[in-house]
Amino acid sequence: MEITNRPAITVSESDLDRLEAMLSALPDDHPGVDALREELDRAQILPSDKMPADVVTMNSRIRFVVEPAGKEVEMTLVYPRDFTGAPGQLSVMASAGIAVLGLTVGQHVEWLAPGGQSVRARIVEVTYQPERTGDYTL
Repeated sequence: MEITNRPAITVSESDLDRLEAMLSALPDDHPGVDALREELDRAQILPSDKMPADVVTMNSRIRFVVEPAGKEVEMTLVYPRDFTGAPGQLSVMASAGIAVLGLTVGQHVEWLAPGGQSVRARIVEVTYQPERTGDYTL
């Protein structure tokens, strides 16, 4: 997975801790491990209770538009252990999941999908964010 543009991202301390623990339990050659580590390494880290309400955090429900088609998608960013394949779920280990983690409403990101095609998306809304509701345990 390659993110072809890299906007600034913000990650909560609790998400960072959980994601690093998850990564340490995976083999280094597991798909997405290197890409997620790179994103976490460059992220601005904030305490969970200081997280702006418009940032995509783990377990956030987000709306984004795939451009230029204008297709709007609503998904929840989940850990692999919570991914069931149900519609509306986006694993943080998928190319798109790694790409949207830590973005702010209005930001654009591009990534290469598994087939090699470039995908560009814009975050429209964070409809639910655990930190916004004071739920720091998700």
